[in-house]
Amino acid sequence: GVALVGIPAGISALGFTAGGIAAGSLAAKMMSAAAIANGGGVAAGSAVAVLQSIGAAGLSLALKVGLSSALGSLGAAL
Repeated sequence: GVALVGIPAGISALGFTAGGIAAGSLAAKMMSAAAIANGGGVAAGSAVAVLQSIGAAGLSLALKVGLSSALGSLGAAL
């Protein structure tokens, strides 16, 4: 519950926002490095692309279910 609310907030704090990647942020640095490494573009499915999708739209239901399961299992293991 709380972790799933915190994930999008944390991603936004890195600079992956609904309005795009925030200038001067860690997200901007990540995007720049990814673009340089890929010859000028950010590859679909890359960490930067996935984080920006979450920042722009929030977490999908499928991702929430998967994270809930993973985090619940982790909590049980501790």
